[in-house]
Amino acid sequence: MKLTRRTFVLGGIAAPLAAQAQTWPSGPVRIVVAYPPGGSTDAIMRLVQSPLQDRLNTTIIIENRAGASGSVGTGWVVKSPPDGNTWLAVFDNHAANPFVLSNLPYDSEKDLEPVLLIGTAPYLIATARAKPFQTLADVLAAAKEKPGAVSYASVGSGSVGHLAMALLAQRAGVKLVHVPYRGGGPAMTDALAGHVDLIIGSAALVNPQVTAKGIVPIMQTGKTRLSAMPDVQTAIEAGFPAFESYAWWGVFAPAGTPKPIIERFGQALADSLREETVAKQLRENLQMTMLLKGPEEEREFLAAQMALWGPVVRDNNIKGD
Repeated sequence: MKLTRRTFVLGGIAAPLAAQAQTWPSGPVRIVVAYPPGGSTDAIMRLVQSPLQDRLNTTIIIENRAGASGSVGTGWVVKSPPDGNTWLAVFDNHAANPFVLSNLPYDSEKDLEPVLLIGTAPYLIATARAKPFQTLADVLAAAKEKPGAVSYASVGSGSVGHLAMALLAQRAGVKLVHVPYRGGGPAMTDALAGHVDLIIGSAALVNPQVTAKGIVPIMQTGKTRLSAMPDVQTAIEAGFPAFESYAWWGVFAPAGTPKPIIERFGQALADSLREETVAKQLRENLQMTMLLKGPEEEREFLAAQMALWGPVVRDNNIKGD
């Protein structure tokens, strides 16, 4: 091998990184949740906090750094030292942010290392019981008869729910009125009261109100039907081939975090998520399909999500909150 200055420099970097990976963790480990307390991403991280501490034999700190659809917390993690002491937990809008937010201060693919794709859950479209819609066909018929007369709530402008409805309306050739809210709570309150015709939300948001008989689900966006809602058709069954939209949860690290540390943390996190008490809550409360896929699978998944939502944002001129 030809020896160059670059060889010595890289070798000088690699040696301490390898040693660092062997001794990690040497202090508290911080998981930044890029959203407010109480949301699904926050709930997942707090569920695994205790078993993860046991596996890594260190203190795990869950820190909420919310703002700008998760980009504030993400930007903070991007600037953190890549030493394995700071990790990022994100929700599905992580893949949409590069398109709906202007002047994003980081590159979602280059400035972060994928760690673990935790799982997915379909979105659900639902309506208040007092509304006249029983199926998606009813909604589309009403929208065609009176363009702009049918409204829907989402958890925010530029959210994946918003993008999914924009794509559905585009493919169906109808105009639906988007009513963005700042979070699932306010959106659901108005949907239950009938102030909007529909709501699109993750299964975690909608399912409790379905169970309570407050709202009626009319379509789900997964490839197959949820076992908890076997009577609710998918978008594919409703006549939209290959139409899939998912809430998803993942963990990333600052670019440059040593691979051995990523592998160790990812494995410990996956093992913690597999614990039956944790997995049961995720299945029942979030309707999550656990994936627990590693860095390369998460990298490919993120790229596919960005390829899906980027054109939808551009075609519909969607801007984030």
